[in-house]
Amino acid sequence: MRASSLSLALLLIATPAMAQGDDPAPVVAAERAFAADGLATGIKASFLKHSAPEAIVFAPDPVRTHDVYAARPDQKGPPLIWWPLWAGIARSGDLGFTTGPATYDSKENGWYFTVWAKQPDGGWKWLYDGGAPSAHGDAAPQGSQPAYLSASTGPKTTAGQAMSQVRAAEAALAARAITDAKGAYLAALSPDARVAGSEAAPATTPRAVAAELSTRAPKIVFSPLGGSASAAGDLAWTYGDATWTQGPEPARGHYVRIWQSRSDGWRLVFDQILPVARAKS
Repeated sequence: MRASSLSLALLLIATPAMAQGDDPAPVVAAERAFAADGLATGIKASFLKHSAPEAIVFAPDPVRTHDVYAARPDQKGPPLIWWPLWAGIARSGDLGFTTGPATYDSKENGWYFTVWAKQPDGGWKWLYDGGAPSAHGDAAPQGSQPAYLSASTGPKTTAGQAMSQVRAAEAALAARAITDAKGAYLAALSPDARVAGSEAAPATTPRAVAAELSTRAPKIVFSPLGGSASAAGDLAWTYGDATWTQGPEPARGHYVRIWQSRSDGWRLVFDQILPVARAKS
């Protein structure tokens, strides 16, 4: 026992633990508390409790969460269950995200994605919550330890400078996507990026990412609407409008992204496009 403890101590010295600000565990805990309240008190109460005043959802266009859910009835309804399997956080420990599978009334209900921000009182509230109709695939079961986004390797900066740089990166992506959406993404995505939006399981490998991008329109017009960056200037989330032509019909939706500062510049580490269903004539 003493020898094992000594070996463990030496291992910890040789491989330092993740710095506290880089540890996504608080974001994972916030997501799990949100999910637990959803079962205990119902969707309306849990969404209002865990969302920031400025939080948005797509219904189908971006609207304030509190405006939408305050008007909803109080009944609990069938159980909505979700659990985090991938998470990330800024170096400053104030902005993060999680994503994972969800079920509704015991049936697969796609993959959720939530952006979280640390509040002045030290607690966490989410800024965005939504999801894609992705299949669960070989997703790990509820209670599994999530995988973590690697820590930023980019230079230190401010939140304001970071957002200026991210806006420039988004503008470059949008400019190319008008004629070559897949090429625009491949130029911006990090090697470990995850991409979702179709009914396939979220893409987590370069080959799967390429396949997911191939399900999208070859030409897409993007228009930014909002987002924010961490105090450390190393992580940012953005959302906006997307329009494209699908067969003879024009189509539209919204994108949500996570950008991370890396040694080679700002890289896209998560992207999803959520189409808005066309009204039936």
